[in-house]
Amino acid sequence: MGSTLLLYTSSPSSPPPLLSSPSSIDSPPQYNNMSQVNLHEIIHQQQEQLAAMQAQIQALLAGGGGGGTGGAERGMMGSNVGSQIEVAKPSIFNREARRVGGFMTACRLYLRIKMREATMEEQVQWVLSYVQRGSADMWKENVMEELEAGEIEYETVEEFLSSMKKEFGGGEEESVKAAELRKLEQGGRTMEEFVQEFKRVARESGYEGWPLVKEFKKGMNRVIRRKLMEAENQPSFIEQWFRRATALDKNWRENRREEERLRGKKEQGGEAPKQEQKQILP
Repeated sequence: MGSTLLLYTSSPSSPPPLLSSPSSIDSPPQYNNMSQVNLHEIIHQQQEQLAAMQAQIQALLAGGGGGGTGGAERGMMGSNVGSQIEVAKPSIFNREARRVGGFMTACRLYLRIKMREATMEEQVQWVLSYVQRGSADMWKENVMEELEAGEIEYETVEEFLSSMKKEFGGGEEESVKAAELRKLEQGGRTMEEFVQEFKRVARESGYEGWPLVKEFKKGMNRVIRRKLMEAENQPSFIEQWFRRATALDKNWRENRREEERLRGKKEQGGEAPKQEQKQILP
């Protein structure tokens, strides 16, 4: 550490003699021929030593553990924590436009958690190692040759990923996402699941505003869409549509489960006698 923790080692002039025979753990130590004055003096000295040690510890903590050493230790601790976290590696990228967004997200996540201390060149080379097959291999070889020759330079790995998105995504990815968004339907999924899928596809589709709302309404189940359209105050923004549709979907599913439970209970027990029915009625 950057500073030394000083401990007071002074001892009382006449330490209390202990009994020759060891005492049990549960029994307090016994002193022979101990005066009241000496006992108070020993307690006072120990209290002073404890207070001085606590003051030094507080000073070290306030100063960051002694200059730059504490910061370095915290950095090492953060690095060790990152190395212990399990992070999924990206799948092989083969130049498909519809997969470039997911590939870049997986790369960013892994780099931030597992390779924060790596240089920019090492991070770029790691990303390139997952670009394989077909024409993607040719592009990778060209990039590596240009990097080695100094023809292109990247200040950050994010700049490299942006150039990669322009190379493989562009207008083709947007058109693919737009077509996927128009075909998206809720089906048997919950509204929460459908909303997350809709957000993922809509992110690169070019849709926004009211056209995005229309695609969301078209993709949800008919029961929820009808309830939304019958509401007095309809949502204005897409996030409001997400929240309102999710709440309605939850209520509808809970009511449906309750009806199925009551129907099953009635089928198991049969119809109650008329006399019992009268007693049940308020």
